Amino acid sequence: MEGAEEKKKKIPAVPETLKKKRKNFAELKIKRLRKKTLSVLHGHLRLKGDWNTKAGNTSEPKLAFVIRIRGINGVSPKVRKVLQLRRLRQIFNATFVKLNKASINMLRIVETYIHCMGVPKSE
Repeated sequence: MEGAEEKKKKIPAVPETLKKKRKNFAELKIKRLRKKTLSVLHGHLRLKGDWNTKAGNTSEPKLAFVIRIRGINGVSPKVRKVLQLRRLRQIFNATFVKLNKASINMLRIVETYIHCMGVPKSE
C-alpha cells in the first residue's frame, strides 16, 4: 500500500510564468554565446588581416562624376541645400561624388537637376 500512496502524491505544479522565464533565459543565453563567439572570431580575423569590412558586390561603382544641368528658379529648399552640399551652385559645375547610401539618396533628391556620368578609370 505504501507504493500506492507514493503514486498519489502530486508533484508541485510550476507556474506558467516561470516556465516562460526559463525558456526565454535559455534562448538569451544561446544568443549571447553566439554573439560572443562571433566577436572573438572577428577579432582573430582582424588581427590576421583576413577580415573584410565591406560585404556585398565590390564591383559596384564607388565614385561618380556629377554635373549640374538646370537652374535654381522655383526649386524647393531641400533640393537647393543638397546642391549646395554637393558644391553644385552654378549650372555646369561638376564634382566627383563618393557613392555611399547617404550620397545616393541625396542624388536621388536632385536627379532632375543633375547629370551623373559613369565611373572614372584609374589609369
